[in-house]
Parts: sequence; structure tokens; C-alpha cells
Amino acid sequence: MELQDKIREAFVSHFGGEGIFYASAGRINLIGEHTDYNGGFVFPGAIDKVIMAEIRPNGTDKVNLYSVDLNDSSTFGLEEADAPSQQWARYIFGVCRETIKRGGTVKGFDAVFAGNVPLGAGLSSSAALESCFAFAVNDLFNANSIDKFELAKIGQSTEHNYCGVNCGIMDQFASVFGKKDCLIRLDCRSLEYEYFPFKIDGYKLVLVDSVVKHELVDSPYNKRRESCERVAKRLGIETLRDADMEMLDAVKADVTSEDYMRARFVIGEKERVLGVCDALNRGDIATVGRLMYETHEGLSKDYEVSCEELDYLNDVAKECGVTGSRIMGGGFGGCTINLVPDDIHDSFIATVTEKFNSRYGHKPKIYDVIISDGARRID
Repeated sequence: MELQDKIREAFVSHFGGEGIFYASAGRINLIGEHTDYNGGFVFPGAIDKVIMAEIRPNGTDKVNLYSVDLNDSSTFGLEEADAPSQQWARYIFGVCRETIKRGGTVKGFDAVFAGNVPLGAGLSSSAALESCFAFAVNDLFNANSIDKFELAKIGQSTEHNYCGVNCGIMDQFASVFGKKDCLIRLDCRSLEYEYFPFKIDGYKLVLVDSVVKHELVDSPYNKRRESCERVAKRLGIETLRDADMEMLDAVKADVTSEDYMRARFVIGEKERVLGVCDALNRGDIATVGRLMYETHEGLSKDYEVSCEELDYLNDVAKECGVTGSRIMGGGFGGCTINLVPDDIHDSFIATVTEKFNSRYGHKPKIYDVIISDGARRID
């Protein structure tokens, strides 16, 4: 059954009648990893995997939700004290509260939602959920008077204040601003952005999910962030965005070898994002792919956020002739993103599935993704 039909059936069953459909997308990031908190650039796009909701104002001060995927319901009011106990419902409660805090209007509504964004693959299903409801609340109760940047910030603040995740802005930004056949270069310092056409004839984007998530005994992300901050402080700059390799090499003796490696990756990654954008503009897909492999190498060796399974997926991609491949996301598990020529697409999937399964005892999950629109009303 189609996603929309499944939601409609559940809406009629729970609430009767019909509402309005909204959707928002998961996202990929082609390149630009661990650059957001260093003031650098990221290069995401929305994909054709979505969270979709059917929503109807109910004339009360209560929100009634039903999650098709979880087969669970939640009802809550719109005051701070009304926070629901279910973690999944807190995402939607947070969106309502963050809208109200900004002077927006939210009234009671009934909603049913479901999604086809793969969970645990690093495609930001939570940002898609937040963006879907932020867009809907803006459309239903605020005549779309809240601008798109504020919608993305509403999602980010929901994570910070209601879900305990201190995330950057990229995921929500991509879910809100996504545009079909375009990637978005976002400057994480100024929040300026630019669309780059990304419809490459003869290639597909393929995610290979290792279905692995390594349990970590400490907080490796915070440690890496602290490394970057120490080097920036030694250089007398706010973030590594303003550093180059010459500056880093000049203070090499004054920082630890670990801090040096972390900073070397971040400075190189800033240049790689800009290099990929330039290469796309001139249709140089080989350079795009080469820079993706360089990013994987840096994430694995200098930033040390890879793991054996992800390095193996990257090696198999290289052996198969995949144009570009790298870890996507924070690391230590999750998936690789691969730029695959059409003529080897099927053989690559067969090979990587068979080889990974024979080595690790389980098959990876494969997702072909297409760059699509972000948050929207479905008429």
C-alpha cells in the first residue's frame, strides 16, 4: 500500500473524515563532514524518502497523534507542562512549543503520520519529522508567515530543548530547503546558501548501510570538537574555518599530534567541499569522486571516526570501479554514500552484498536515493 493510502486509512479509522497532507524529506550529505561546528561548509540535499502526515485542526487546545509505524497514540496540550512521555511524540510537542515561543500560533489538531526514511542509516528521520510538522503548523495556523530559516531553527531547537540532542542546523536545513535535482552548499557560519544542480546523467547515488553501530565508551565527538577548538585557540582564530595548512604547520610543534591530525582533516575538508562544487559546475564527475574518496581517507586516518566495516565497504567500492565513496555521518557505523556509474550499478550491489555478508555474517542494506524536494504541502 502506498504511504499516503496507509496514512489516510489510519486517519479515517482514528479521527474520521480527512485532513491535509504534508511531507518532509530525509537527507544525504555528499561531502562536508564534521565541518559544521568548525564554521565550515556542508553540501546536503533532500531525498525521495519522507515522513508524511495527514493533519486537521480539531478546534480544541489538544493535539492527538497516531504513529502508523509505531502503532502508538499520544495526546497532549500545548503548555510547557503538557510534555508527553513518549520520546517520539516529544519531537512534535517540541515543534509546537518552539513555534509558540517565537510568537507563532498553534492550535489543537489531529494527525496521523508514517515514513519510509530508513531508521538508523543516518538519513535524519527526526529532522524530517520536525520539518514536516513545523511546515504544517506554519501553513495551518500562521498563513506561512514564519520564514524557512526559522522553521529549520524550530526543528534544531526541538532537538536541543526537548530531545536532548545538541545537533547542528544541517539536517533541518536540508529537510526544509531541499529542492529537486539540487544540492545545497550551506555556509555554517553565515548561514548563506547556494543551490547547485545535481542531476548527473549516467550515475546513481547509492547508500550502503553496514547495519553496524559501535558502542563507544566515551564521547568521541566531543573529544574531536575539543581538539579543533584547542588548535583554533592556538592560532588565535574563532574556528578552523579561517585556517589553512600553512598556518597549521607553523604551530605543529605547539599542539599534540592528535590535535594536529584532527585539524588537518577539517582544513582539508573545507577545501574539498569547495572543490566538489567547482567540479560539479564544470561537469567534472571524476574529481567529485576523487574528493569523496579523500574525505573517507581523512575521516578514517586523521579524524579516526571510521570502523573496520565502513573501511571495508569503501575498499569494495574502489575495487568495483565506483566513482566516489565515503562514510556519511558521524562515523563508527552507519553507511557509506556512493556515486555509482549506471553500467556497474547492479554488479556493485551484488558484489558488495555478497562480500560484506561473507565477511561479517549479515547483509548490508542498500538504498538508491534521488535528490528531491524538502518540506511541502501535498495537494
